Amino acid sequence: MDKYIVLKKGKGRTMKAGGPWIYDNEIAEISDGTENGDIANVLDFNGYGLGKGFVNKNSKLTVRMLSSDRNAVIDSDFWRMRVKNAWEYRKKVTDISCCRVIFGEADYLPGLVVDKFSDVLCVQSLALGIDRYKTEIVEILKELLLADGIKIRGVYERSDAKVRTLEGMERIKGFIGEEFDTKVLITENGVKYYVDVRDGQKTGFFLDQKYNRAAVGRLCKDCEVLDCFTHTGSFALNAALNGAARVTAVDASALAIEQAKENAALNGLSDKIEFLSADVFELLPEYERQGRKFDVIILDPPAFTKSADSVKKAVRGYREINLRAMKLLKDGGFLATCSCSHFVDGELLAKVIRQAADNVHKRLRQAEYRTQSPDHPILWGAEDTSYLKFFIFQVCDEK
Repeated sequence: MDKYIVLKKGKGRTMKAGGPWIYDNEIAEISDGTENGDIANVLDFNGYGLGKGFVNKNSKLTVRMLSSDRNAVIDSDFWRMRVKNAWEYRKKVTDISCCRVIFGEADYLPGLVVDKFSDVLCVQSLALGIDRYKTEIVEILKELLLADGIKIRGVYERSDAKVRTLEGMERIKGFIGEEFDTKVLITENGVKYYVDVRDGQKTGFFLDQKYNRAAVGRLCKDCEVLDCFTHTGSFALNAALNGAARVTAVDASALAIEQAKENAALNGLSDKIEFLSADVFELLPEYERQGRKFDVIILDPPAFTKSADSVKKAVRGYREINLRAMKLLKDGGFLATCSCSHFVDGELLAKVIRQAADNVHKRLRQAEYRTQSPDHPILWGAEDTSYLKFFIFQVCDEK
């Protein structure tokens, strides 16, 4: 019999409901000769076949499912089917000039992320099993794109995330194939950006906020706007391009601010945006003391928690920045606020924002609730694929 793993009786419920993973404490047996990174048959306690997946005994997340078809043949045709399905989906749901083409488990390619920035691909491989096939998968993707008239001039790998160490893998980055200029010019929502796929955060640019940026931009005509945690300036630029009277953009990273200034100049918007390198938690109380007021405030912080253990601390951070922002808004102004942490779900974030509003005697009118852009699909049964929560509120004085 081929390599296999056997579940304990009563285990694997999440996987059987559509989840992509099997944890180490759910497994009764792993067949002799099964090496880390191998593809194995997944069997229920009674021997019934449940599909196939990658095995990694180094990880608590021991099996990453590839298919729920127990007869699936994992070969080049299988990878081509998976990649083609991912690309055809993007062609229907999003602007493909720049998009996430492969989103790991949500595209049934566990542990693999591929972002397309114009004519460049940026690859992130986070699991041992898929790492063995990443080059083959990238070549298949390039062929499919070329068939649609899109010639990829270069591929860069950003497999430098800490999570690779949990898989027993080294953190690496570098070119896949020939070297090229890694500073890539893209256009999103009519805004131009330089994306640094070599040294930017994660794969170089946060594509998941694409349509949220456009939604906020529509609110900003003739407004005084404050963009907190601006990173490379994306929300600020959307606000300015949509006719904001003045935008103040803040980030603690001096490097991010320099990149944001470069992007503003690229779009001819330097005279409409003031960029500040500052700690948002310190700046908001200072603006309150100064009596500053804004029509629109955007809060797009980094994840305040990356584990369940630090959720309480994160909640305090979200409550603080939302409370401070509400105090700086004019009566009837708009607050765009979000969390990108999987561990802070939409219900908890809403509760925190409600508490902040109550504390400063504000009333909230929800205009929109949004998630990540559709090139980052949410796979039901795979909770980790749902991570971005994005609210737009009108904030009114109690009266």
